[in-house]
Amino acid sequence: MNFADELLGWYLDNKRDLPWRNTTDAYTIWLSEIILQQTRVEQGMPYFHRFAERFPDVGSFAAATEDEVLRLWQGLGYYSRGRNMLKTAQQVQNEYNGIFPTDYATLLKLKGIGDYTAAAISSFSANQPHAVVDGNVYRVLARYFGIEEPINSGKAKKIFQELADSLINKKSPGLHNQAMMEFGAMLCKPKNPACGLCPVRLGCYAFKHNATTVLPVKLKKVKSKERFLNYFLIADNNKILMNKRGDNDIWANMYDLPVLETSALIPVDDLLNLKEVQYSFGENARVEHVYPTAKHILTHQKLFVRLIKLQQHSVKLEQKWFYTEVENLKNLALPKIIFIFLKNIFNL
Repeated sequence: MNFADELLGWYLDNKRDLPWRNTTDAYTIWLSEIILQQTRVEQGMPYFHRFAERFPDVGSFAAATEDEVLRLWQGLGYYSRGRNMLKTAQQVQNEYNGIFPTDYATLLKLKGIGDYTAAAISSFSANQPHAVVDGNVYRVLARYFGIEEPINSGKAKKIFQELADSLINKKSPGLHNQAMMEFGAMLCKPKNPACGLCPVRLGCYAFKHNATTVLPVKLKKVKSKERFLNYFLIADNNKILMNKRGDNDIWANMYDLPVLETSALIPVDDLLNLKEVQYSFGENARVEHVYPTAKHILTHQKLFVRLIKLQQHSVKLEQKWFYTEVENLKNLALPKIIFIFLKNIFNL
C-alpha cells in the first residue's frame, strides 16, 4: 500500500470517536472546525458542546448578540473567531436561507473561512476532493517527505498544498483528510512522536535520518511584546464600575474594568500621581487593596495584569464606563483573566 492508503487503514482502526465525525451536517462541522482552530481537542470539546446546545442551527446562531457569543467563547482566545462566526451565521441565514453551504468555492465567500476550513467542511460534508493542510498535515508531510522549507514561510503554503492535493484519495477525500489530521495529532506529534507505532516509518525521511526533532522547520517567531495593564476596581455596595472596550486592540467590544496601560509595572503610589488617574479618580483616591500581578500570554503579547481596588468615592465617568450589578457580571462578555479576578473577589 502507498503512504495515503496506509494512513487511511491506520485511521479506521485507531480514530477517536468525536461528535463532529458522526455527521455530514455542514453547520456542525463548521462549529467544530472554527472552535478547534489553534486549540487542542480536549480544550475545545466543552466549547463545541456549549455552542451546539445553545445554537442548534444557523438560525439560532444568527439571532444571537455579539455579547452572548463572546461570553460563550470566554477563555478560548482569539476572540475574532467568535465575532466572525456570528457574521458567518448571519450571512448564511440571509444569503443562503439558513442552509449552510457544502461547496468549496461557496464556503470561501463566507466570513472567517479560508482554504483550510473550506476544504474541511466540503470534504467532510459533501466528499469534495480538496485536501486540508493544517498544522498536523504540515508536520506529517514535512517529516515523511523531508521538506525543509519553513512551514511559516511565504512559499510553504503553495508547496504543501500541492503535495497534499496530489496525495488525496479521490474516492474518500473526507476520510483521507481526517486520517491525515488524526495521524498528526495522535502519532506524528510535535514532540516525542510515536515512531515505534507508525505504520509508514520505513518510508519516512525523518525516521530514517533521525530528523523528527528538526522537521518541520519553522522560522523564528516575532518576539512577544510586553504590556502592563493596571485595572481599577471600584465597587459601590453591590455595584461595580465597568468599562466597555472599543473595537480595536485586544478583547474588542468586550467588558473589563477601567484600565490604564503603562510602559512598566510602576509603584502604585506613582500610578496614583499620574494625571490620567487623578483626572478620573481625583487627587484623593486611596488604595484599599492591590492584588498580585497576573501574567497572561497572547499571540505576540505578554500581558502583566494588576488589579487595584480603590476606596469608593466620586468618579469622573469616561464615555464607556458604567456601573452594573455585581450579579450581572455573569452576563457580560469578560476576558477570562478579568473574570477570574472578579470571580474570586465576589464569589461569582
